[in-house]
Amino acid sequence: MPLLSVRKLALLSVLTAVSLGIQLTPRPPNVEFTSLFTFLVGILYGSLIGGFFGGFVMFVNGFLSPWGFGGFMMPFQIVGMAIIGIAGGFYKRCTVGVHSAQVSVEVAVLGAFLTLLYDIITNVGVAVPPALSGVPWHIALIAAFSTGAPFSLVHIISNIALFGSGFIPLIKALQRVPGGEALWSKKELLHSQR
Repeated sequence: MPLLSVRKLALLSVLTAVSLGIQLTPRPPNVEFTSLFTFLVGILYGSLIGGFFGGFVMFVNGFLSPWGFGGFMMPFQIVGMAIIGIAGGFYKRCTVGVHSAQVSVEVAVLGAFLTLLYDIITNVGVAVPPALSGVPWHIALIAAFSTGAPFSLVHIISNIALFGSGFIPLIKALQRVPGGEALWSKKELLHSQR
């Protein structure tokens, strides 16, 4: 893991505390901010720390969630959220010199895709216990995906809204905090005047 300055380490600690606080607060099912925070940490600190951040938040969530113990699903949640952090690091490397409106649309679409990927991974985790108890894998998977579809729809729609409307304001806010100034320069992240 790369060495972090004291400011960047302090900002990472604050982002971890805020993300855990929000994640562990009772809320509507599948409406969460952890994906957005994990994506942002990937952008700010790179894929390695972003992946670790996402995995750590879901590990803690697996034990302290208001919805109960994660059980068999916890490793799948950890992997799914780690992928979102890794994707944030790759997105930062691929995106320079774009308008805010373009970034908002890109991030909303990327948020939808990453949420769908996360839900596929976690639905496989839901299918594990029945499959281990003797239910054929294909039946366990069909049952998991069919019962999880309405929750996935809520998850995807809410993350489209959160990524699309919350990403740019969070980036701009983080640029003003010590340790966050190295996100995108003002020249790269322009306000769209159109």
